[in-house]
Parts: sequence; C-alpha cells; structure tokens
Amino acid sequence: MATSFIRTPRQYEQDCHILHSYFSGNFGAISNKEVVRIFVNRDSNALKLVCQTYSHWYGQDLLQFVSNVQRNNSFARIAYLRMVEPYERDAQLLRHSLFGGSLNLNTLIEVACTRPSSELLQIKHCYQTQYKSDLEKDLTMKISGGFKEILVTVLRSCRNYSSKVDMSLAMCDAKTLYEALESGKNIDQRTIISVLSRRNNGQVRAILSSYKQLYGHELSKSFKRSKCGQFGKELQVVIRCIQHPEKFFAKQLRMKNADGREILIRTVVTRSRIDIKGINKAFATKTGSSLENLVVREFGSSKNKNNDIVVGILVGLIKGG
Repeated sequence: MATSFIRTPRQYEQDCHILHSYFSGNFGAISNKEVVRIFVNRDSNALKLVCQTYSHWYGQDLLQFVSNVQRNNSFARIAYLRMVEPYERDAQLLRHSLFGGSLNLNTLIEVACTRPSSELLQIKHCYQTQYKSDLEKDLTMKISGGFKEILVTVLRSCRNYSSKVDMSLAMCDAKTLYEALESGKNIDQRTIISVLSRRNNGQVRAILSSYKQLYGHELSKSFKRSKCGQFGKELQVVIRCIQHPEKFFAKQLRMKNADGREILIRTVVTRSRIDIKGINKAFATKTGSSLENLVVREFGSSKNKNNDIVVGILVGLIKGG
C-alpha cells in the first residue's frame, strides 16, 4: 500500500528545521532572527501547517511539547499562544481563571468582553468539548456578587452574533437604559441586564455611542453615583472593557501584578493584528513610554538567548500591529 505524505510548501519544512534545531539545543545552526521570523510573520493557519509538518518529519507533537514546558519558559509560552487554536486558547484561559487556584476576574472579563460575539460562541462550544462542562454554570458556581450576573449576561449575549448593527435599535436601547438609571431612587438592574443580554458586543458598542450622543456623557460615568452601588461599579468595569478594550489592556499592563510577564505576553500575542497599536497608544498616553520599552525592561536585561528571542517576537508583533 502506498505511503501517504503530507505535501507542504518548502517554507514550512524550513521553519520546522529551525525549530527542531532550537529545541534540540543546536543553537549554532540557527540565528535568533530565524526563530523570531517564524512567530512574527506566520499567521495562525501557517503555524498550524508548521505543527503538522513538524509531526510528519520529526514524529513529535510540537504543540504538546511547548505546552509541557511553557510554565517556566517565556519563549515556549509565546510559541504555544501563537500556535494553539484561538478558541482553544481562550477556553483554556477561562478554565484556568476559574479553576487555576485563585479566581482571576480580570482574565475572565478580558476574554468575555473583548472577543467578538461570534468568537465567544465558538469559545463556549470549545469549552464544553474540552472540559465536558458548561461555561455559564461554572462561572455561576465560582463567582459571587454582581460580577456573576453581569458576566453571565455577556456570555449569553453572544447568542445574537449577527455582525449587523442597528442604529435605530441602539437609540431605543440607550433611552431604555437612561430610564432604568434615572427614573427612580434606585436603578432598575433587571432592565439593564435584560437589554445587555439581548445584544451582541457590536450592538452594545452602538448603544453606548448612542447614549453619549443623546445625553452628552458616557454611560459608564452614570454608574459612579452612589445609588448604583457595587453593581454599578462592577458593571462600569465591564462596560468600559466592551467600549474601550485598548484602555482596559493598557491598564492591565500598568498594574504591578505578580503575573505581569504573563499579562504582557498574552496581551501582545492575543491582540496582535487586532488592536495592539491602540493598546500601545493608550499605554504611552498614561505612562509616557511604549510597549516596546516595557518588553525590553521585562526581558532585555539578561544575556539569555531565550530572552533575546522573546524580545524580538514581542517587539515584532507590536510593530506589525
């Protein structure tokens, strides 16, 4: 019986040779620039083909290999986040945020509120397949307070994943939200949640734009008042993340967290070719420094070949947009 071979462009075979030399410790056979080029210039589909080709030529699952060593290896972490399917990656981020030890609300908000509704629907399906569990039920079990209801609302809203935006409907919803906030001594939480649960992220942004157009200020500012309570404070975080994701990410990068390097790597990798330039601009506005400088400060101080490659990839992804 004839043997079946994977037919791939020569460039993928060359990429596999470079990566195999690197992971085998044969550093003299390759340059840093060759490794950096692979993870900066190849898109997710090309990297999938690299993994398939690697498995054929070397009999090893490259994605599984980098997954096994990514915990204490920044380059392996970048490689994994670049090569894994985006839906699988985000499902894993959500799972780890819920069950990885301590609850990580920021990462839950990050994924739920910055991914398009159509992607979020796929992420939920992937979560169900990978973990044999329902994401909304897990979130309800692990989170308490207003964030539980708010984030479940965002997750449910992705069912309406049409890419079309209805500005007339957005105007009506903006007026409904205004009434829910202004018509009584207390805000009408049920109406607010009802509106948000029926609209996808794109439509919610249209509502927020309409609200400012009608009433002269951001909806999120209305939640600062004392009558909005803790629910208002928590909803404000989510609304701002949906409306201005670049500001949310820039704020995360400015915070002195124990997992600061992970946040930096994850932000640059997951937002490259999406809004990394906007994040860079928002970060520079608040700090007077660029993300490129932050990368060099975090990883450029060591004379470590691995760190040189990390800096090269991250800076390349930031500049590439």
